[in-house]
Amino acid sequence: MHAPNRRATAVGAAALLLAGAAIAAVPSSASAANILTNPGFETGSLSGWSCSGGTGSVVSTPVHGGSKALAGAVSASDNAKCAQTVAVQPNTTYTLSSWVRGNYVYLGVTGAGSTWTPSASDWKQLSVTFTTGAAQTSAEVYLNGWFGQGTYYADDVSLDGPGGNPADTQAPTAPTNLVTTATAATQVSLSWGASTDNVGVTGYDVYRNGTLATTVTGTTATVTGLTASTAYTFTVKAHDAAGNASAASNSLAVTTPSGGGGTPGGFKQAAPYLYNGWGNPPSPTTVMNASGIKWFTLAFVLAQNGCNPTWDSQRPLLNGVDQQTINAVRAAGGDVVPSFGGWSGNKLGPNCADATALAGAYQKVIDAYQLKAIDIDIENTDEFENYTVQDRILGALKIVKQKNPGIRTIVTFGTAISGPTADGNRLIEQSKALGADIDVFTIMPFDFGNASTDMYAATVSAANGLKNKLKSVYGWDDATAYSHLGISGMNGLSDNNETTSIANWTAIRDWANTNHIARLAFWSVNRDRGCAGGGLQETCSGIAQSDWQFSTITAGFTG
Repeated sequence: MHAPNRRATAVGAAALLLAGAAIAAVPSSASAANILTNPGFETGSLSGWSCSGGTGSVVSTPVHGGSKALAGAVSASDNAKCAQTVAVQPNTTYTLSSWVRGNYVYLGVTGAGSTWTPSASDWKQLSVTFTTGAAQTSAEVYLNGWFGQGTYYADDVSLDGPGGNPADTQAPTAPTNLVTTATAATQVSLSWGASTDNVGVTGYDVYRNGTLATTVTGTTATVTGLTASTAYTFTVKAHDAAGNASAASNSLAVTTPSGGGGTPGGFKQAAPYLYNGWGNPPSPTTVMNASGIKWFTLAFVLAQNGCNPTWDSQRPLLNGVDQQTINAVRAAGGDVVPSFGGWSGNKLGPNCADATALAGAYQKVIDAYQLKAIDIDIENTDEFENYTVQDRILGALKIVKQKNPGIRTIVTFGTAISGPTADGNRLIEQSKALGADIDVFTIMPFDFGNASTDMYAATVSAANGLKNKLKSVYGWDDATAYSHLGISGMNGLSDNNETTSIANWTAIRDWANTNHIARLAFWSVNRDRGCAGGGLQETCSGIAQSDWQFSTITAGFTG
């Protein structure tokens, strides 16, 4: 691939980890009983199931048992996800299984776990076991294929365990005396009086402006991801193991203090990638003077001799071409955000032993240049699809935020047209679970696998998919989710010969401004030169354009 440190389409996934609140009671075992509706599709319809984009159908061949089976018509832009939501009991272990055939078939439970097979030329049984949370009364099970990998088939799906039939109908009493114990520009700490219940309270749901913000088991909580100088209203409800919810506590109004420019909502960055190790890198001041761009994302910090950060694993942090670039950009009134990682190369994430060591490597670069922000370009099987390394990176970024007040942390990763993939969803979920306090989640909406893809429509779809995931995980409203969202496109021709035209990028920039996202970037300034009909190039975009035209459009991003 021509750009050695960027995203390529990666097919495959690893099992998701169970996320959620800690379980207070010992989980019960599920008695064997299939509680799914229409598990073998013998009704001849998709009754009980919902399939994305009309991609599911019932077929008579091939089948595993009976006379019917499910066919999921995967396309380049839809993984043909078919799902069913069922009532379950809290603190209970269930086993989900299905017979499948086809390339890259996935079976899973949303937020709990998944399994997959890369190839099943004949029927193969997949199985995954999961335990419900302390207040969980429903679960979504799903099957899907992978983009561009052909139709998959599924039959005789089974979810073994007791149905959702809790006998307790008495709700807990409402929490009392909700107060704030600390406020900051981006978070508020709360406490309240405990509720009572006939069989015991299992948790508390904290609401911000009527939207669920977090769930805890004790009587204190910290709500993060807020905006400075902004008024919020908080309430708390208690719930028990049967899913009964109390009335709301007293309503508490809190206004966050000024963040001094350090709030996520105030962080706006137009920062295309500039790479000194490839593609005839241009003078940054030439680009700045011609386009008005002020920030660059400077690629790529990699590992050398273990957990030691250097540019491209070979150029020193200090006194080399990269420092010269940073000095020139700053002298012209701009700044840089170094990018760690990328698609290929020897990366710090797998080479540093733990989160503390990795944070130390990041800190060397922060100290070398007195940085305001860092970007972790997390890709490929060694980082993005390696969940141990995912957690190591998130843990390191948490340490960086604690040691460097006001610094911005950005994670950049690939996406499907519909939004984050399983690995991206897991990254977002873990960022919340580990308290990593990521400022901006940036997707790379390209390399979808189809040269005819409408890159404006695909980018907006992917960005809204990310927005919805952030809302779901963090409990944010639309505006707050957008303020934590970034887009990093690929100008001109992508690795899959998709075309992001001048008109496309202008429309994407305008959409980004309308929705007030946090960051707009592209790969790369090195390629921001015209070469119509030249194909995929390191030094030009492969389309007709003026020099630095994508940079000029990007400079118009205001958030």
